[in-house]
Amino acid sequence: MFGDIGFAELLLIGIVALIVVGPEDLPQMFRQLGRFTAKIKAMGREFSRAMEQAAAETGVKDVAKDLKAATSPKAMGLDKVKEAADRFEKWDPIKNAAKPSTPAKPLVPPPMPATPEPVTSARILGPETQALMDKKAAKQAILAETQQKLKAVETEPAAKPTPKPRTKKPVVATDAPKPRAPRKSKKADQA
Repeated sequence: MFGDIGFAELLLIGIVALIVVGPEDLPQMFRQLGRFTAKIKAMGREFSRAMEQAAAETGVKDVAKDLKAATSPKAMGLDKVKEAADRFEKWDPIKNAAKPSTPAKPLVPPPMPATPEPVTSARILGPETQALMDKKAAKQAILAETQQKLKAVETEPAAKPTPKPRTKKPVVATDAPKPRAPRKSKKADQA
């Protein structure tokens, strides 16, 4: 409260108050000043309590709590990004390159059999690679078959186009007039 007023300024104010008010009334003046300060503080506390209560009744605290939860780094997934960045910063490529996780095996070709046998792709390729090669070959076979069928269709003489079958148009209900009752003949009226 008196952050900007130093000790010298307070001493000067005290001396002026002692001269103006007098030594007999000075303690009573300080008592009144203390009571006035206490009333102001009490009014300030009461005002802030009333504001907090009004905020609680209108749900402002709940909205603020929801906003804080929605914008938290954990809710946005930023904590995982931070963890990944930390792991990346700790990663040392030189250290990992110096110590390979598995020892390197020398590339030695398999021994050749005594009897010559045909070289198959299954023997040279791994099972996953062989499966991919088979899948690719199947696609190429389907493509070749489709191309042959298209060529056959193109070389055939143009035949008459087949007529489209006619379909009946659906009957749409409209506001048709209601049928009238049969008219009575004049002879029936006379009888």
